[in-house]
Amino acid sequence: MSAAIATIFGIGFLRPAPGTWGSLFAIILAILLLEIFGIIGFVFALLSISAFGWRATSVYLKQTKTKDPSEVVIDELIGQWIAALPIALAVFYFRLDPLDLWPGWICSFLFFRLFDIFKPSLIGWADKKNGALGVMLDDIFAGIAAAICTIILAVLYHGL
Repeated sequence: MSAAIATIFGIGFLRPAPGTWGSLFAIILAILLLEIFGIIGFVFALLSISAFGWRATSVYLKQTKTKDPSEVVIDELIGQWIAALPIALAVFYFRLDPLDLWPGWICSFLFFRLFDIFKPSLIGWADKKNGALGVMLDDIFAGIAAAICTIILAVLYHGL
């Protein structure tokens, strides 16, 4: 079961760019969660999957005796959801259909992938940590950076 969770039921084995596939799946799932369960369901899913994902990744790394295998993409899902959290909150606050904010979803996806691939500053530092901490923490930091950039872009565009 740890392998299924860590690889998001095999999405991590898609090639090329398994992290991008994991992030794309995360966006689609986030939109569905918001449609069906609202912001409370989305935040609950983010927190619970973070905990389960951390544990599953830790077990998977021990089983495979690897440091950061590319097929582990649960970290991308968590990071992408953090990046998309401002969009989810805007959907809730303004009572919009999630698809009404499609530019925000795309921006959060692109910002997250850029930060996750290039790993500047704190993200690169976290990536060098061992175990599940390193696997998960760099994507959490990339998600936070992407969320901040998404907010800044929205403010600049809409002139809040």
